[in-house]
Amino acid sequence: MNDSSLYEGEPCDLTRNIENEVVIQTYIYSLICVLGLMGNILVLLTYALYKKAKTMTDIYLVNVALADLLFVIALPLIIYNDRHNWDMGTWACKLLNGAYSINLYSSTLLLACISCDRYIAIVQARRSVHIRRRVRVYSRLICTLTWLLALVLSLPTFIYYELVDEMDLTECFPVYHGNDSAKVMKILIPSTQMVVGFLVPLMVMMFCYSCIIVTLLKAKNFQKHKAVRVVLAVVFVFISCHLPYNVALLVHTTKLFKIRTCKDEQDMLMTMSISRSVAYLHCCLNPILYAFIGVKFRGHFCQIMKDVRCLARRCIYYQRSTQQTSDLYVSAKLNVVGCNNENPSSFTM
Repeated sequence: MNDSSLYEGEPCDLTRNIENEVVIQTYIYSLICVLGLMGNILVLLTYALYKKAKTMTDIYLVNVALADLLFVIALPLIIYNDRHNWDMGTWACKLLNGAYSINLYSSTLLLACISCDRYIAIVQARRSVHIRRRVRVYSRLICTLTWLLALVLSLPTFIYYELVDEMDLTECFPVYHGNDSAKVMKILIPSTQMVVGFLVPLMVMMFCYSCIIVTLLKAKNFQKHKAVRVVLAVVFVFISCHLPYNVALLVHTTKLFKIRTCKDEQDMLMTMSISRSVAYLHCCLNPILYAFIGVKFRGHFCQIMKDVRCLARRCIYYQRSTQQTSDLYVSAKLNVVGCNNENPSSFTM
């Protein structure tokens, strides 16, 4: 599985730094899990209770939040299995890695759809009402097709990922049977991930947001220039999160069938592990970039906080009033008992 025949010298121990990696990843994943759960649940609650998904961007954002939430829920199980040698079995190995693959494809493609919708709304402003009204009918269809495409592209993860015992440790890796299929799949899977999961969405976002920036800069309006900073932040965060892992994946794929030293392979796997953790950060940054940065969405979020505070006050008031009622009842009962004690005959058995 690890192509030990391609390493120079003696067989290579690729599990040397596994314990340190697991400890570091546990803290990073825990942070991502907490922030991702809070952010994406708030997005879904806001759309469910306050801001109905009316526009195409709203529908896309709901689906992005669902995709990120799917992966964030899987993260605690990934942490548990990494620390306990995948004692949940092969199904967890396939399902949890498949959840990340589905999240990767669906979220990045949906972000590309958001950039296209923003392009139509801003750059094609004169025709945007007619275009978006016509396309809005198909927005749910676009989301459905995106999820189906993500599932199809993730099928190799569900099929090939298995548990492998190495150096008294059980790891979850892709296992290919047969030399010909192994060579094809080892190139095809990471290449598809890089092209469909990163390059295509990046190119779409770069084109759309470049046109948007040019259009906004022509408008002499403070709010428009503020929107430019938001656009730049969106692109910068997307590239910062996904580029390191895709570069590491590209380098690792190009060296798969070349002779390499054991140390080089260990360093490469460490680099991929760290850059993968950085890529995971994007699922908890999406709510901030695409939802909470908007003025209207922030208003709905503040309304949620006010309602939660009012609800908490009502609960406290209810508990206090219940306690006061209970105290009055107990006090009245004691008074009755006290009065009846003055006439012991009433309590005779």
